[in-house]
Amino acid sequence: MTNVVKTYGRGDAAVRALDHVTLDFAARRFTAIMGPSGSGKSTLMHCLAGLDTVDAGTVRIGPTTLTGLSDAALTRLRQERVGFVFQSFNLLPTMSAEDNILLGLRLAGRKADPAWFGTVVDALGLRQRLCHKPGELSGGQQQRVACARALMGKPDVVFADEPTGSLDSRSGAEVLGFLRSSVTDLGQTVVMVTHDPVAASYADHGVLLADGRVATHLASPTADAVLSALTGLGA
Repeated sequence: MTNVVKTYGRGDAAVRALDHVTLDFAARRFTAIMGPSGSGKSTLMHCLAGLDTVDAGTVRIGPTTLTGLSDAALTRLRQERVGFVFQSFNLLPTMSAEDNILLGLRLAGRKADPAWFGTVVDALGLRQRLCHKPGELSGGQQQRVACARALMGKPDVVFADEPTGSLDSRSGAEVLGFLRSSVTDLGQTVVMVTHDPVAASYADHGVLLADGRVATHLASPTADAVLSALTGLGA
């Protein structure tokens, strides 16, 4: 992401959500994006993932420049090279856990790699839950299904937007532990938006935003360091 600007509204009502933001996200690393409410962190993730357009600047995933791609090309990129985990699990209630995990691949006309499917399912402890529908699973199990779905296509990057926001502390720790191990053990790249200093402490690197700009970077963030930095920003 280079010199990105994103503004909502016009005239006196205009709000600059991103103000000339330049950031690099290293492959096979876990990055946490944090900041006070209204700092631009969710807008940043949406622009990085091709879910929203930018007014100026460029956004790349690997060698591909997202800026200027057609809607159809962006859709293909999201299907083939990006995984998503959101606060809401976004599972189809009438489908089994296995079918929910494989849904993205099937919509893209792709087949799952059986070995990779087994690796992800076992890493998430879902082997005994594959035939269960979402209503038969706990919140933590549902989010683990969503994590498996995000990883199933072997994406270049997984974007996680407040992935533990709807979970209790134990379930949240399980999901964060998996995201951490997906980077360490599976070579995944994860970019997570969070307001939780404890969640951010699972990351390799932290980026704090304020008023649409990069305020500071934190290497190997701890919960205390994140909380101190956020307090300094008035969060």
